[in-house]
Amino acid sequence: MERVNAVSASIVCVGNAWFPTAPGGLDRYVYELAYNLSFKDDVELCGVGLPESAADFPVALTNLADPECSLWQRFRQSRANYLNSPLRKLGAVDAINLHFALYSFPLMKLFPASVPITFNFHGPWALESDKEGASALGIIVKRWIEQQVYRRCDRFIVLSKAFGQILHESYRVPWHKIHVIPGGVNTEWFQMSCDRASARTQLNWPQDRFILFTPRRLVHRMGLDNLIEALAEIAKTTPEVWLAIAGKGPLRSQLEEQVQSSGLEDNVRFLGFLPEADLPIAYQAADLTVMPSQSLEGFGLVLLESLACGTPAICTPIGGMPEVLSDLSPKLITEAADTRSITQRLQQAITGEIDLPDRASCRDYAVRNFSWPTITQRVRDILLMPVS
Repeated sequence: MERVNAVSASIVCVGNAWFPTAPGGLDRYVYELAYNLSFKDDVELCGVGLPESAADFPVALTNLADPECSLWQRFRQSRANYLNSPLRKLGAVDAINLHFALYSFPLMKLFPASVPITFNFHGPWALESDKEGASALGIIVKRWIEQQVYRRCDRFIVLSKAFGQILHESYRVPWHKIHVIPGGVNTEWFQMSCDRASARTQLNWPQDRFILFTPRRLVHRMGLDNLIEALAEIAKTTPEVWLAIAGKGPLRSQLEEQVQSSGLEDNVRFLGFLPEADLPIAYQAADLTVMPSQSLEGFGLVLLESLACGTPAICTPIGGMPEVLSDLSPKLITEAADTRSITQRLQQAITGEIDLPDRASCRDYAVRNFSWPTITQRVRDILLMPVS
């Protein structure tokens, strides 16, 4: 691949899983960042379950471990596979960029002290596990691993001021080490490629309904129970409202029971896992994307994806999400995260009581502020700062 800048660096990124087969916000971010960094730099991406190489992905891949192995086996494999990688013989590394404490932990003592280490803090791992009902011992271990990794890092990147606050207060990281850089969106993949009617035809979605779309892991903190409760109230006066829920998770049966008990079988469809190729179509098929999160939503990449596809999004005032939408329109943010506030704002949007930004405005806002080339350069500047 032709370099856009003759002065290149060697950057090692340590992520989690391989995004194309394990979709998720963190894995998508790492994949896109590594790809965009590779236009200027030599980039190595380390993670679990990675292939030896990938077409159209000009990044060296190091598979640290088999994700199906036990935790301790993954730790041992990670150290051995990192040390034995042919890439270790190619010369000095200029920067190390970590994204997930679990797979960074076994490598920390292998990194040269002279090379700057930047940790992209995507969320409080132990606290998120606590919210999702993990065991007390598991939470303690995760917290300890986080602390061991963070102590060794020279600086941190957070996607929002809200997560910067958590990093500072919960992990005692001083503010001078924290840099706020929002997430990016692939505006070539997430774009306005068809009109709403065509998108609905492709997905076999109804043409005559006001459609809400939410791609979420089906876990408690995502707020889907509140959204369904809000929908039950809205459907009393707007029976044509229709909600499409994409994603998998342990709460599916519980949420399906809630839909049935609320008499919303004709108003809600559970899509399960939505293939990556269908995601931009789903955004374009919807009138509105909804993020009803109740806690620990550091940024909300879904919001950017929706806007890039020309579809407005409404979110609760949780974490970093308001930082994404406030400059586009503060009316896209509910007053609170409770069911009443979600119901009120959605009713206002459906009835036209509040003006929603049009498709072109949504797209322009995402492209101007969150395109990956722009975000990547800001991240790169931090990664290559010398150790003070």
